[in-house]
Parts: sequence; structure tokens; C-alpha cells
Amino acid sequence: MISCSKCTKDNQDHYKFCLGCGAELPRDAAPRPFAPPKTPAQGVKHVAAAAAPAYVAPAHVEPAPAYAPPVAYVAPPPAPSYVPPAAPAQVAQDYPAPAATDPSPGCPQCGSPNAASNTFCLTCGTRLSMAPQAPAPAAQPIAYAPPVVFEPPPPAAPVLSAVVLTALRADGTEAGTYALPSAPETAVGRDTGSIFAGDSYLSPRHAVFTLSAGGGLSIRDAGSLNGVYKRVPRDIPVELAPGDVFRIGQEIIRYESIAPLAGSADGVERLGAPSEAYVGRIALVIGRDSTGNAFPVPATGLHIGRERGDVLFPEDGYVSGLHCHLSWDGGRLFLTDLGSSNGTFQRIGGETSLASGDVLLMGQQLFRVAM
Repeated sequence: MISCSKCTKDNQDHYKFCLGCGAELPRDAAPRPFAPPKTPAQGVKHVAAAAAPAYVAPAHVEPAPAYAPPVAYVAPPPAPSYVPPAAPAQVAQDYPAPAATDPSPGCPQCGSPNAASNTFCLTCGTRLSMAPQAPAPAAQPIAYAPPVVFEPPPPAAPVLSAVVLTALRADGTEAGTYALPSAPETAVGRDTGSIFAGDSYLSPRHAVFTLSAGGGLSIRDAGSLNGVYKRVPRDIPVELAPGDVFRIGQEIIRYESIAPLAGSADGVERLGAPSEAYVGRIALVIGRDSTGNAFPVPATGLHIGRERGDVLFPEDGYVSGLHCHLSWDGGRLFLTDLGSSNGTFQRIGGETSLASGDVLLMGQQLFRVAM
């Protein structure tokens, strides 16, 4: 035994670390001789052991059995050779009975008799001699047929036209679609629900779409409060008639002609500054029947924008820096969009034809027409 120099615990001679405190044991120290346990007088608490009962020898002890070597493993006998099952006494009525076998030699593997025309054994599948095969008998039809389950045809889907309105967000992404039914006329508005329900600027019955027999599509205003607008094409002049309204950003603008003032009822003529250099004016619509600021339109035309042009709307973030142009040609006024980001829209009056790709402004929403 080796005594730990730290906790004095006894350890086996081959231990390297103390089992009591984990300290490294001396390598070359001589093993500690065995010492009897300390007596109570040396400071160790002594607990008296109970007296062991006296040993009583058993009356008779059987001698231990003699050692017997383990039983040697004996391999089980080999399995008997395969015996083909007996042919069934009867064959199901629905299937053809096997052909009768000839007295030709049986299968070389299992000995089962086979017809001379068989290539493989009917019992074990072993390939037989390559004898000429006789034509196989015609297969008998199976008597049982599963019952036919009747399935009702699916309900016919409502016939929809090929016209779809797609709501567009301010960034150009799609916010939902609405397919026009195949009826000749379809009214849409806030009461229609779907993509129209959330816009309080839409009237309950805002616009009416009309499908012609030839597949054409047109739209007219149904007497809405805020009107129906169609986006004008980019860089293509569109004629404006006196009283026409167009919209850029949040600005609603009406074109008005300048006419000489008529005389009063008593025949007095009204005089004013000459207006030969101006062909009309544009006025901001601020109410259903009222206008605000007005700007004269010279014969040379004018540009409208947020940062550049003759008429500016610096507070409207939906107006491009240079948005549109008004030009006078041949006694007519034309409106041209100059590639603005949010477009220029002209308010429709009567029945207006539509084509695939046209964009409509109704309320505060944009709708793209797909046909």
C-alpha cells in the first residue's frame, strides 16, 4: 500500500493518484506496511459491533456436483428435400383448368410432370428442355366485373367574359382582379365589392362597361361624383375640347375657351384687355361646379410640371418635374404627356371605347384593362 502524503489515505501499490484527494502519489516511495485500525483511545470513534451469532453447522450438506464440460453444439439435421405440393382437387370456376400433361419426362429439378410444350416447370419454375411450344390456349375472361360507380358531372362554371380589370397600386404592383361577367352591360362601383369596396371616392354605381357582340368593350360614366378618367398615351397628342377636364397627380384641370363678353341687356358693350395672343385658359377644379386659380394658354403653348414649365405645382409629389404640354395647332388645343411617372388622364364624357392595356382612373384607384 502507498500512503498519500496529503490526506494519508492508503492506495494500492500501482495507483498513481490518490483516491481520496486526487493528489499525485510518490512514485519511488516504498509501500506502507499494513497497520491495524486505530483504537478508540487514539481519537477514532469506536462503535461496538454486535456479537455474531454462534455458528451452527448444517445437519447435512450435499457434496458439490462434479464439474461437467459444456455440451458440444450439434448442428441440426439438414432440411428434407423439397416435396412439391399436391395439385388441387378442383380449380376455381372462373379460371381455366391447366392443360393435361403428356407422359414425357418430368422436371429435372423436382420431378413434377409437365406438358411437352412447357418451357418452365409448373411447380418450381425450372427451365425445361427447349421443345417446340404449342400455341397457348385462349385466355378465358374473368366472370367478375367491378360495379360501375356513377359520378354526377361537376356543376357548370359561370361563363365569364375575357375582360379582366386589375387594380394597380401606386408603385405599379397588382392589388387584385375583377372579371367582368358576360352580360351585355355591367355596372361597377363601391357597392360592387371586390376590388372596388375600399375606395370611398368611388360612387355606389360609378361606371358601366358594355360588351358588344363583336367582342368590343366600351365604358361610360354612370353619373359619378368624381368621374372616370382614361390615361392618355405617352408622347401622342390628344385633342381637348372646351370644357374637357384632365388630371395630373392630384390636380384636376379644366380647359376653357376665351370668348368675347356679350353686351348687357340694355345694349351696352363690355370692354376689356385684348386677348389675341391667348387661345384659352386652364382652371383648377376645386368643387363640383367651381374653379380656383386660372392660367391663360398662349398660342405658343405651355408646359406644366412640378419643377419646370410655365405652370408649376411644387407641392404635389405625384406631378413629375416636367409632366405634360399644351399646344395649339390649327385652331385646336392638344394635350401631350411627356413621359410622366404617374401619367396624364383625360375625363371621359360619353361612351368611350377601350382596348387591352388601357388604364382607367376611378376614384383614387387605377385599373388596367385586359381583353
